Amino acid sequence: MKPLLSVRDLRVWLDTARGPLSIVDGVSFDISAGQVFGLAGESGSGKTITALALLGLLPAGARCGGSAILDERDLLTMPTAQRRRTRGREVAMVFQDPVSSLHPMLTIERQLTEHLRYQLGMSHKEADERAIQLLTEVRIPNPKAALRGYPHQFSGGMRQRIQIAIGLACEPRLLIADEPTTALDVTVQAGILRLLHRLCEEKDLAVMLITHDLGVLSALADTVTVMYAGRVVESGPTAQVMGRSRHPYTRALIDSLPHPEASYGALVPIAGDPAGPESRPSGCAFHPRCRYVEPSCVAAVPPLVRVDDGREMACPVDPLVASRAR
Repeated sequence: MKPLLSVRDLRVWLDTARGPLSIVDGVSFDISAGQVFGLAGESGSGKTITALALLGLLPAGARCGGSAILDERDLLTMPTAQRRRTRGREVAMVFQDPVSSLHPMLTIERQLTEHLRYQLGMSHKEADERAIQLLTEVRIPNPKAALRGYPHQFSGGMRQRIQIAIGLACEPRLLIADEPTTALDVTVQAGILRLLHRLCEEKDLAVMLITHDLGVLSALADTVTVMYAGRVVESGPTAQVMGRSRHPYTRALIDSLPHPEASYGALVPIAGDPAGPESRPSGCAFHPRCRYVEPSCVAAVPPLVRVDDGREMACPVDPLVASRAR
């Protein structure tokens, strides 16, 4: 099946006084219609910058290279006017923090209908009818009354649902959800995940789910790409990557998770701090924190290659094999 979005060798640089600083380094992935694609990694790994590059929302001074093909059009190089028509209409984004993403002084009606009138040319009445339909779809109680409300009058979970409604307003084919369950309790998280899953099935919507929560990915994503220090370290079907991870970083992320079934035992944190773009070490950026490090890991950046079970991995070490050898 031809992917809806095909990203190849995506690179993002930030101009600094010391020269170009690499933020995202050679990221590639595909997303198909109706699929949930998970992008995982610690804070600072480049997940959100990857999404912002696709939408042309990079900060001032940032440049990008590579390609992101959507229907034979490159999102990275299309003219500004065409990109504005594409944003929201074909590719939409739900941002991480609904408190800062929703304008506190504007009603939900204003924030939900403005781009309906701009992008689709709807009248005020048509836009209001569409807004009520959208709020109903995301399970907002009493949607007519909700339109007259302001963001502070809703709970965190309701604000996140309103953000999703805004993202879905123009019926995009790809929804980028950046940490959509951050700071929500587990019950509300489950509701948001069920909502995204239902939208994928009913609307054949593709979702790019950005998160550091591997539990969320395991529950929702079809495929997973794990990033570290701006590079892809492992990718493949969720069952394989989460169930039998083969990159030491992915393995370490999973080992550091709490296990409710365990009656004793301390958590296993990842030693050291994540590598920042200004202090990225030579070779594999994870090698200062890796318990399986070898001399080749320090000398050169390992290429991302397909391994025998169909996944891709950027490491000469299989932690499952190495652990048995030791």
